[in-house]
Amino acid sequence: MKTRFHALLLRKDGDTQTAKDVELGLDDLMEGDVVVSVSHSTVNYKDGLAVTGRSPVVRKFPMIPGIDLAGTVETSTHSGFKPGDKVLLNGYGLSENHYGGFSEVARVKGDWLVKLPSAFTPADAMAIGTAGYTAMLCVLALEDAGVTPEKGPVVVTGAAGGVGSVAVAILARLGYRVTASTGRTEEERYLKSLGAAEIIPRTDLSGPAKPLAKERWAGAVDSVGSTTLANVLAATSYGGAVSACGLAGGMDLPASVAPFILRGISLLGIESVYMPMKRRLQAWERLARDLDPKVLASMTRMISLKDVPQAAEDILAGRVRGRLVVEMCA
Repeated sequence: MKTRFHALLLRKDGDTQTAKDVELGLDDLMEGDVVVSVSHSTVNYKDGLAVTGRSPVVRKFPMIPGIDLAGTVETSTHSGFKPGDKVLLNGYGLSENHYGGFSEVARVKGDWLVKLPSAFTPADAMAIGTAGYTAMLCVLALEDAGVTPEKGPVVVTGAAGGVGSVAVAILARLGYRVTASTGRTEEERYLKSLGAAEIIPRTDLSGPAKPLAKERWAGAVDSVGSTTLANVLAATSYGGAVSACGLAGGMDLPASVAPFILRGISLLGIESVYMPMKRRLQAWERLARDLDPKVLASMTRMISLKDVPQAAEDILAGRVRGRLVVEMCA
């Protein structure tokens, strides 16, 4: 195990936040009962917010960002893990109040860890990451609400992003007719390769929402929020459901109660950071079954730790398609 290792460290001086590649030692890490040699991490939208400081994701400084990690257990005093175990971690306050995954070594609580499913390599797990894990939580919520392929099409907003790409791929494989909403219509070929049956421009859902609109879909996965979510709700069919997991378009919701009280629509809030372990394991089991590895590979690009600051800017600017996996130095 490395006693000295590289990490991306955020510091803040007044209103100025910096992100630098630094060398740290084990004594610099936070408390935990498992030490993991991190082989891969990933860049999610939330990571973009944390690394750039555009939103107050980070609660304490200095901080190692990165809300996901995968790797191998080096040492453990936790009864559930032993040296050599392959593990992954999503959320649980990483990058907020506990050092995260943009580091070659991490010390974390064993209660936060998931054993790597045999279907995945650590790189695969990070190609999924919090974005893909959240997409699966959205699909599970729709299923629990009774939204089946027979009920009608489903729409995925922000479809070319991380959550959207994985959601499109999973829903299509499960037999749903998927409408993909995106601000990047040049990605039509990519989205259809994931299984989307129809592509609609973001502008179709970005104007002021009517209380109710023509019924267009039985369910939705929304990672955008704001007027987009309001328009999705207004066009959801009687008894349908919408899984909401993101705020790329804003935190407001300029909608009315009409979809809820006149059509019986369910708005399903999806929180992934502190999701109970039972549901996490269910999500990862379903990802192993319902996400085509070849499709996952087609939406993934590898980068290095030094590329993370630029990737953070790119993901917030909407310049990232699919998933970015951070490969740590050997």
